[in-house]
Amino acid sequence: MTGPLLQVRNLTKRFHTPAGTVHAVEDVSFDIPRGSIMGLVGESGSGKTTLGRALLRLIQPTSGQIRFDGTDIAALGAEEMRQMRRRMQIIFQDPMSSLNPRLKVGDLIAEGLRAFGIGSRTDRRDRVAALLEEVGLSADHMNRWPHAFSGGQRQRIGIARALALEPEFIVADESVSALDVSIQAQVLNLLLELRDRRNLTMLFIAHDLSVVNYLCDRVAVLYLGRMMEIGPTDRVHRASAHPYTRALTSAIPQPDPRAARNRQLLQGDIPSPLAPPSGCVFRTRCPHAAPGCEAGAPQARTISAHHQSYCKRTEELYGH
Repeated sequence: MTGPLLQVRNLTKRFHTPAGTVHAVEDVSFDIPRGSIMGLVGESGSGKTTLGRALLRLIQPTSGQIRFDGTDIAALGAEEMRQMRRRMQIIFQDPMSSLNPRLKVGDLIAEGLRAFGIGSRTDRRDRVAALLEEVGLSADHMNRWPHAFSGGQRQRIGIARALALEPEFIVADESVSALDVSIQAQVLNLLLELRDRRNLTMLFIAHDLSVVNYLCDRVAVLYLGRMMEIGPTDRVHRASAHPYTRALTSAIPQPDPRAARNRQLLQGDIPSPLAPPSGCVFRTRCPHAAPGCEAGAPQARTISAHHQSYCKRTEELYGH
């Protein structure tokens, strides 16, 4: 790994609705080193998918910078962004809904190649055959329809389609959450192989910390659109420095059901992004909330190299 391929600074995305302003992502900053996989975790409604799509400009950020290989893509025009899309792709959560049922698999995977006028018809067919084999399917599958495949196979087709334009960066949005556990493991191993073979950089969005611990080099924890903690995966898992991360970590299933556990259950539901709490947005569910938590959003506190927590009481609670 070298320097960061992606640098995000103060990224904010708000949606204006008749009911009010939805604060989907607020003032988020992070880097993703080239050739690494960063996990993004949090409960449903935390803003993970919105953040992932904003990074690709599938939705327009409200403010902030997204520097991809030195270029601020948040400021690019339509045609410049279209060309940049060859370098960044997405793998969706539900492969069936993202695959056009009226197209055969070969045509689905070749869509991007046709859109950019890459290669002849024969060249594209050869490229699709090679991609299918690379993701663990057969070249003969290009002549079949999406409904003929299992969920795991359809996800492999989605991965092949994302790889067709030789991207450098991929957002995988809950890409294994709908699969059986055994199939999940196969797809996760495939993503690791592809990362190593192609030197891919990825943002892996998930709600399952055990999956993130297996796959990712670093992890960022999001809650109600704000960053709670970010750092090396093993460090965050072993020595979480934020009460929210500790609650998520305590919920990871253990191999031995008889082993003693310190479950930290969160009370209540995640607040509405239409009316987020003042100050620390987690304070209304935090077991350690104290006077002062309602005043101003917490700033990043450095725990160790590349490990930061966004909690005013981190040092007091955990000795960091």
